[in-house]
Amino acid sequence: MRAVHLVRYGDSHRAFDIRNIDIPQPESRQVLIKVQYFGLNFADVVARRGLYPDAPKNPGVLGYDVSGTVESVGAEVTEFKAGDRVTALTRFGGYAEYVATMVEGVAKIPDNIEMGIATALATQACTAYFCGAHSVTMYPGDNVLIQAAAGGVGSILVQIAKHHGCTVFGTASSGKQDYLKSIGVDYPIDYTRKDFQKEIHRQLDGNHLDFAFDSIGGKSFKKGYKLLKPGGTMVFYGAAAQIGSNKLKALGVLLGFGVFSPIQLLLSSKSLIAVNMLRIADHKASLFQKILEGVMDYASQGIIQPKLAATYPVDMIAEAHEFLESRKSIGKVVIEW
Repeated sequence: MRAVHLVRYGDSHRAFDIRNIDIPQPESRQVLIKVQYFGLNFADVVARRGLYPDAPKNPGVLGYDVSGTVESVGAEVTEFKAGDRVTALTRFGGYAEYVATMVEGVAKIPDNIEMGIATALATQACTAYFCGAHSVTMYPGDNVLIQAAAGGVGSILVQIAKHHGCTVFGTASSGKQDYLKSIGVDYPIDYTRKDFQKEIHRQLDGNHLDFAFDSIGGKSFKKGYKLLKPGGTMVFYGAAAQIGSNKLKALGVLLGFGVFSPIQLLLSSKSLIAVNMLRIADHKASLFQKILEGVMDYASQGIIQPKLAATYPVDMIAEAHEFLESRKSIGKVVIEW
C-alpha cells in the first residue's frame, strides 16, 4: 500500500514522500480500514515542524483520523464487518491507504453524513465534545469564549455551546466573521484587528466569562484566563501559537502562559482543564468510545454539523499543509486517495 511519510522537518514541499509499505494486519481488538479520506489537524503541522514529541520519528506516517470502509476485523471484534462505512481515530499512521486501529476508536458513519465530512468527527468533533459536553456543564445564558472559532474544533464547540443556550464570543482572522455568525456566534471578533480581551470587557461591561476554550496558547491563554469570573473554567486543548516558529520562539509561547499556583486557582475559584485526546485514547479507551458515540448522536441529530474546508488529492499533501498552516481554512481539511 501507499503511505505518505514525513521525511524531513520544515517546509511542507520538502517534508513528504509517498512510499510503499505492507498493509497492516489487525490485532484481536482492531479494525482494518481501507481509507478513502484522511484528515489534517494542527498537530500534524506542529509535527512537521519538529515540535511534537509524541509524533513518530522520521521517516514516519502522521495522521489522526480517517474515513473509509472496513476491510477486515480482528478475532474479538463483533461490532463491525467488512464493507461498513466508518470513521476512526488513529494513533498516527492515518496518512495511508490502509490503517489498523483500536475498535473503541471506530464508529459507523450515519446515513445522513458524507464520508469526507465524517473525517472531522473522529478527532476534531471528539475533542470538541470532550471539552464542551463531557468536561464541563454549560447552562443557558453562560458567556463563553471560543478561540479559533472557525476551525474544525472551534466551530463544533460553537455549535455545542449554542445547543446549551450560551452567549458565544468567537475569535477568528479577517474574512471569517460572516461564517461565525452563520453558525451562531453572537460576537465575532477579528483578532487581527481587535484585542479580544478589551472587546469582551466592553461587550460584557465588566461581567466576565463563565468558560473560555483555548487552542492557541501563550498570551492568548493568559488573556482568556483573566477574563474568567469566579467559578469560571478555562479549557485548554492546543498550542497553535507555536506553529511557524522555531524552538526559541516556541519557548516564548510557553513563557506567555504565565505561572499558575493551585492556591491562585483556589482563591479565585477558577478551574483549569487541559485536554489531550491522544492520552484519553491511550489510557481510557472505553471513555473515548463513549465520547465517539456521543459525537455520532449529536451528528445524527444535526446538533453538530462539521464543515469541509477543502479536499485535496494525496499528491497535493504539501499544498494542503500549507493551506491549513496559513489559517485561511474554515472547517476540516481532508486528503482523498
